[in-house]
Amino acid sequence: MARYHIETYGCTANRGESRTIERRLRDGGHHPADGPADADVAILNTCTVVEKTERNMLRRAEELQAETGDLVVTGCMALAQGEEFVEAGIDAQVVHWDEVPEAAMNGECPTTTPDTDPVLDGVIGILPIARGCMSDCSYCITKRATGKIDSPPVEENVEKARALVHAGAKEIRITGQDTGVYGWDEGERKLHVLLDRICDIEGDFRVRVGMANPKGVHGIREELADVFAENEKLYNFLHAPVQSGSNDVLGDMRRQHQVEEFLEVVETFDDRLDEWTLSTDFIVGFPTETDADHERSMDLLRRVRPEKINVTRFSKRPGTDAAEMKGLGGTIKKERSKAMSELKRDVVGEVHESMVGTRREVLAVRPGTGDSVKCRDGAYRQVIVQHADDHGIEPGDMLEVEITGHETMYAFGRPT
Repeated sequence: MARYHIETYGCTANRGESRTIERRLRDGGHHPADGPADADVAILNTCTVVEKTERNMLRRAEELQAETGDLVVTGCMALAQGEEFVEAGIDAQVVHWDEVPEAAMNGECPTTTPDTDPVLDGVIGILPIARGCMSDCSYCITKRATGKIDSPPVEENVEKARALVHAGAKEIRITGQDTGVYGWDEGERKLHVLLDRICDIEGDFRVRVGMANPKGVHGIREELADVFAENEKLYNFLHAPVQSGSNDVLGDMRRQHQVEEFLEVVETFDDRLDEWTLSTDFIVGFPTETDADHERSMDLLRRVRPEKINVTRFSKRPGTDAAEMKGLGGTIKKERSKAMSELKRDVVGEVHESMVGTRREVLAVRPGTGDSVKCRDGAYRQVIVQHADDHGIEPGDMLEVEITGHETMYAFGRPT
C-alpha cells in the first residue's frame, strides 16, 4: 500500500475535500507518511485567491516534486488554472478532487475497512460485501493485505443493507476489492443476486456498485445488466477498470481479462440500458508499454468513450513483480499521461454537454462548496445545485432539476 503526504491550502471547503480524500485513501489501505520525503505520493490541494497565492502554490508544487516520488495536484488552482503547472514544468498529475484517490492508488484494488462492517457517512451507507480478490496483478501490493476473496452469505449482506436504510441511508455504496467476484469462493458469482435482493428492501434509496474487474463481470454480464435494467434503485453505473488497450500489456500486468472481454461487457450494458455511466481506469507508462501499446489504449478510449476515466501514471510498489521491471523514463510517462488526460477531458466534457437542457431526477448526497449541494442522477453523474438553502435542499432529498450548464467533471442543475 502507498504512503501518502497531503497538504491543504485555502478555505474550509478545501479542508473538507482533503478529509474526504484522506478517508478514502485510508479505506483503501494506504497510510500517511511522516513527511513528503517519506511518501510514495504527495497530494497538494491548492487555492487560487490572488496572484501571490498562485505563485506560492507553484513554488510549493516544485518543492514537493523534488521531495517525493509522485505528485498529485488538485483544488481550485488545479481546476481553474491547471495549465500553469504544466507551463512551469512541474511533473504532476493535475486532477479533480474526486479523482485524487484513484490517481494515488496506482491502479491497485481498494481494500475495505478491517472488519468489513458497514458505515453510515451522512446519508451515504458504505457496505463492504466481501474481502479479498481473485486477481494477482503484477503491480498491485494490496493482495498481500487482503488475500483471496472471502464472501459472506447474501442474506448477511442484505441484513446489513437493511440496517443502513433503517439508520437513514439514502445511498448505499457496495464496496470491495472486486465486487464482480462476490461469491466466487462459494462456487458461484452472486453479485447480481445480492443487488436484486438489496433493491427489494423497502425504502426510498439508491444503490451504487463499486469497482468490479472486467473478468469477474464478464461471466455474469447478462444477468448483471438485466438486474440494472429491472431495478430503478440501482444507479446505472459500472466501474470496470480496463487499465490498458493492449492485450500484451494486460498479460504483463496479469490482469486476467483481455480487451475483447471488456468490450463485450460494455456492449451488453449498452444493449440493456438506455443511459448508463461507464467508469474505467488506465495505467499509462507500464514498464513494457510501447508506443503502439499506448496508441491502442488511446484508440480504446476513443471507441468506448467512458463517462468517467481515471488516468494513472505507473509507479513501482515495493515487493511487486512489476517493481523489478526496467521502467520507462519519466518523460515518456508524463507525455503519455498528458495525451490521455487531454483526450479524457474531451470525452467527459461531451457527456456533460449532452445533458444541458434535459430534466432529470437527482438525489442530493453531500454538501458542496459554499451554499451548494452535490447530487447524483440515475446514471450517477454529478450534478451541482447552487443556492441550496434558498431552495430548502438538504442531503437525502430527491428532486427534479433542469441541467443548465456544466464543467468538465460535473453539471449544474436548477430545481424545477
